[in-house]
Amino acid sequence: MVNLTPNSSYSLTLRLKIPNQAGMLATVAQAIGEAGGVLGDLDVVSRSRKSLVRDVNVDASSEEHAEGIVNAVRAINAVEVLEVCDRTFKIHEGGKISVESKLNLTNQDDLAMAYTPGVGRVCVDIAQNPDRVYDLTIKCNTIAIVTDGSAVLGLGNLGPAGALPVMEGKALLFKKFAGLDAFPVCLDTQDTDEIVETVKRIAPVFGGVNLEDISAPRCFEIEARLRRELDIPVFHDDQHGTAIVTLAALVNALKLVNKAMASIKIVINGAGAAGVAIARLLQKAGASNIILCDSKGILSHERADLNDQKREFAVEQSGTLADAMQGADIFLGVSAPGVVSVEMVKSMAADAIVFAMANPIPEIQPELINDIAAVVATGRSDYSNQINNVLAFPGVLRGALDCRAQAITTAMYLEAAYAIASLVGPDDLDEEHIIPSVFDERVASAVAAAVKHAARVDGVARK
Repeated sequence: MVNLTPNSSYSLTLRLKIPNQAGMLATVAQAIGEAGGVLGDLDVVSRSRKSLVRDVNVDASSEEHAEGIVNAVRAINAVEVLEVCDRTFKIHEGGKISVESKLNLTNQDDLAMAYTPGVGRVCVDIAQNPDRVYDLTIKCNTIAIVTDGSAVLGLGNLGPAGALPVMEGKALLFKKFAGLDAFPVCLDTQDTDEIVETVKRIAPVFGGVNLEDISAPRCFEIEARLRRELDIPVFHDDQHGTAIVTLAALVNALKLVNKAMASIKIVINGAGAAGVAIARLLQKAGASNIILCDSKGILSHERADLNDQKREFAVEQSGTLADAMQGADIFLGVSAPGVVSVEMVKSMAADAIVFAMANPIPEIQPELINDIAAVVATGRSDYSNQINNVLAFPGVLRGALDCRAQAITTAMYLEAAYAIASLVGPDDLDEEHIIPSVFDERVASAVAAAVKHAARVDGVARK
């Protein structure tokens, strides 16, 4: 396994007391470099004739690596490590979001209009004309981010409190990229009926629901039931956000290798929420030869352990992931670290495309296959072609709320994917650029426009 690239998710600030002598900072930098760390910003905290106190930012690749870097600096004679701060934990202290008033209450008149008695007139108007709730409250711009904490990232069942930092982060991204106000709703239950009933009871406040980090196969039932029983859009990002961005990247990757969706063999490893949703969307996009694998190998008709979602994609072939990948044009991984070998990639068809999207450690390190596969993508930000859901979910829900969609349809997913793909023009498209940056300001608005158009064509838009 190739060592992971140091990145800011394992970033430290070292507060060091260093002799005020020429060459001492270079000694520190050399120690960090020899330990495999990447030196970042340097700030002088205080200075005297004899010493300097500096804050030194360093990126590592894991907690163990970070500890090794700190020990390497501690080993330098005359350098004192005053404090070690984990920068990731630091930015989470006190939470990452807050609620702010849109009004400045400066006098009694403001108070009388914003609250009692004036607010009573507004309440009556909404009661008599229910659609006015979209005009006169936060409902028109607010998303509930709902989880039970049963499948947090790739970390497993951490429960509602353990899931809260992820949901806060999701709310931050909704606001940053689409201007949507979103709020974490972390439920202290993993009972399907209770989750559905709870979301239904809180739905009057929200214009849409984003389901997140709920384990399969319960996530499929929860989403399906909520879609049937609510008249606001319900979007399970782990399924459909992943599928949308994967399709967008694949559309552009296929242009580079001059292959058509209808003629390729696709292997997907990981048959949970993301894998099943990707397979379903690729079928709608024209793919016909798809093999899904889970930890036990190919989803075969011979297996008796398949749930309904897996059985949907069962095939005649049986065997291992290695068997499935022989002659495949595409490998899409939403599974586990290191499950793909170089030999398995070599067994694929010419001009193979590999999306190894397990995070933080991909199914195979890109460095191992850059000269073998035609196009490689991961879920990580420190490699080219990051498959990141933030390209999809802000714009999808922005568009759905703007047209007051009653539901989200497959056509809306497809149009969102094609909108994302279109933002990489012919002059910019190459094997290291098949998908736009998450910071490309065009993305959310392009996706929202595509979603609104599809919603109107499908007849689910109310505005």
